Amino acid sequence: MHAFQTANRSARWWLAATVGAVALCLAMAATAHGEESNPNNDVCAGHLSAGHPEPGSEEQQVQYMFLCNGPITGYQVQSQVPVTGIQSPPTVTDLLLKPLNDSFSCSGDIPGFAANCVGAAKAPDEWITGQFAIGSKLCAEPRVDALLTVTYAYLEKGAVVQAISGPFELGRPQGCPPSTFSGGTRLNPRAPIILKHHRGKKAHRKAGRKAGARRR
Repeated sequence: MHAFQTANRSARWWLAATVGAVALCLAMAATAHGEESNPNNDVCAGHLSAGHPEPGSEEQQVQYMFLCNGPITGYQVQSQVPVTGIQSPPTVTDLLLKPLNDSFSCSGDIPGFAANCVGAAKAPDEWITGQFAIGSKLCAEPRVDALLTVTYAYLEKGAVVQAISGPFELGRPQGCPPSTFSGGTRLNPRAPIILKHHRGKKAHRKAGRKAGARRR
């Protein structure tokens, strides 16, 4: 798979449109993180979108992109639709999408429902971008709706301790048209929207004439 390009136009557009909100969310979490010094309380934010074509594969690629307010040494992206392929390795970049030396390696059961990744994002606010394949179209219902769980292994009093944070909602893919399931997520589901089809005045008049003819 080709590496994630720092000049990727769609990623830069998304970054410009949302970095303010994400930064505010992570800044608030960073304050709490500094006060509590507990990596179990770290916060992550991200999204799903269409992935890049995979050479030799015709399956739908789904790209995930997220960052956390603390370092991590592993993560799991959990899908509710079967995963048929996993990209490895994902890329790690700074806030301006400049590649970093940090890295991860991913694997999982194929077909399965998760991508399991180990490695290191050694500092807060590093973008982690990867992708996995599914056997259905990106915008077909039920749309893929992924959850994220992250881990951080560290030494405390000479013993290895592992913190776990999440799950966090990566949500349904960006760029898809609205559907009856729009607005809901796995962590915050909502009842399907019932779309009502209204006939125009001309159709109503035609129906009225038919009803009058039957009465006659």
